[in-house]
Amino acid sequence: MGWEAWFSLGVVCLCFALLAFTWVAPDVIMVAGLTLLLISGILEPFEALAGFSNEGMLTVAALYVVVSGLTETGAVSWIVQSILGKPRSTVHAQSRLMFPVALLSAFLNNTPVVAIFIPAVWDWSRRHRLVLSRLMIPLSFASIAGGTCTLVGSSTNLVVNGMLNQTLDQGLSMFELAWLGLPVVATVIIYLLLVGSWLLPDRKPALNRYDGMRRYSVEMLVEPGSPLADKSIEEAGLRQLPGLFLVEIEREGEVIPAVPPYARLRAGDRLVFVGIVESVLDLQKIRGLTPATDQLFKLGGARRDRCFVEAVVSDSCPLVGYSVRKGRFRTRYNAVIIALGRSGKRVESKIGDIILRTGDTLLLESKHSFVEQQRNSQDFFLVSALGDSHPLHHEGALRSLCIVGLMVVSVATGWLGMLEAALVASGLMIAAGCTSSQVARRAPDWQILVVIAASFGIGVALDKTGAAQFIAGNLITMAQGDPWLTLGLVFLVTALFTALATNNVAAVLVFPIAVSAAETMQVSVIPFAVTIMIAASASFATPIGYQTNLMVYNAGGYRFGDFVRIGLPLTFLVGAITVILAPLVWEFR
Repeated sequence: MGWEAWFSLGVVCLCFALLAFTWVAPDVIMVAGLTLLLISGILEPFEALAGFSNEGMLTVAALYVVVSGLTETGAVSWIVQSILGKPRSTVHAQSRLMFPVALLSAFLNNTPVVAIFIPAVWDWSRRHRLVLSRLMIPLSFASIAGGTCTLVGSSTNLVVNGMLNQTLDQGLSMFELAWLGLPVVATVIIYLLLVGSWLLPDRKPALNRYDGMRRYSVEMLVEPGSPLADKSIEEAGLRQLPGLFLVEIEREGEVIPAVPPYARLRAGDRLVFVGIVESVLDLQKIRGLTPATDQLFKLGGARRDRCFVEAVVSDSCPLVGYSVRKGRFRTRYNAVIIALGRSGKRVESKIGDIILRTGDTLLLESKHSFVEQQRNSQDFFLVSALGDSHPLHHEGALRSLCIVGLMVVSVATGWLGMLEAALVASGLMIAAGCTSSQVARRAPDWQILVVIAASFGIGVALDKTGAAQFIAGNLITMAQGDPWLTLGLVFLVTALFTALATNNVAAVLVFPIAVSAAETMQVSVIPFAVTIMIAASASFATPIGYQTNLMVYNAGGYRFGDFVRIGLPLTFLVGAITVILAPLVWEFR
């Protein structure tokens, strides 16, 4: 090998070391590595930037917009609340959780699926007195396994399939991976159900108490035709909400205090809650509930174009000493108070009748311009937007589900390619009003996309300099020329790289090595490509290898060793199944 090959391998080793042992952002590391290869003359500019036009990477970007349509309409949240139900035991809870998560992750990117399930599972575990740490790892692992069933289930599948298209001028069909993905899903679920009680830890999450946290009083109305009507408090999911308490129901002028869990809701019921801001915001996302004020409809514009803002009333606010209604709060500030906090105590008046005091914390629904207009106002001590949180557009839920269904069918029947279908579906989401153009622009995770694109350039360097052929030759030598053993080594190398860095980086960098090995042995590259897809996703042994593991790491209060203890045997088990089945389904020929 020439110096170029050794330099390329050195860059790869440096990138992996930085990814594994530092907190430097992955996109910064990968772009820096790509830059070194570019300025050294190993890569031409068009080679370094080729990844930014890769079909797989662009498909991932388009799918982020599609998923935003589902989340903005509350479609996924509605599915989550409908399927979890009431478990009889921890094992029953794990099975009720893992099956639907795996199914959803087969058709949606698993990162947003886990993001949506985490607060739902947290709430679910509190209501049914389940140990959260017995549920969060199964949540992540089931989503990872489900993502191996279809091309759209994981960004890794799309990326590797894009490279396979470039190599063979053909790729896998939408559901072709299911031949291997379904056995992987079954293996993961059965393994966790059988050994979970021994290997899953009993940990307390990092955020376990609500004492001393600021509490709001909020009133919600059961809308006419609401799906919550005629359901009990428990069936509607309104009992023992985390950090939130249902104080009373006002019905036709009658107040029902100390609401029992079996009490049934009716359309027009006014529900009074006291709780922390996160749970108050979750109430705004429940289909069939709306803030109990007619002022929202006087703001103008769609609710999804507004945001939630916290503001603390100052002593110079002209409305201090006046009720919200008499002070004409909405008219003055073009914002509506949906909840109010006062020294952690419940304010027993209706929102419109509350007399404002200095220090009152207001939760507002307003247009985005409110924050800039009032940030330096003397009327408020503090004005801050609550992240990207905003009201959902529930009436578009059915439309968004139909669009995703159309996308899946068009790809499965071969009518459209994956990229074309994703672009059409993302366009339909915006055109149908399921997501706004502003949200769609923010939907893609640009850090992940940059990491994928930069990895392509580094992969080109490995192939161009002969470094990939060198590694492939050593793998074949170790396997004594046997394609099955070589396939096993490819799985181990990919899984190791994924555990140290990230799944997409591992897949892109190992792919040219696998192609070189397949060409040397004169066998089909498809079993190797499929093995890379599975191995790059089978990141069970560490929390840093896959984004969903990192997401549940803190939420479940885990330690690093928890993933090693339960994930390492599972990685070898999935590896054995993959190496055995892949050549049987896609022959070496």
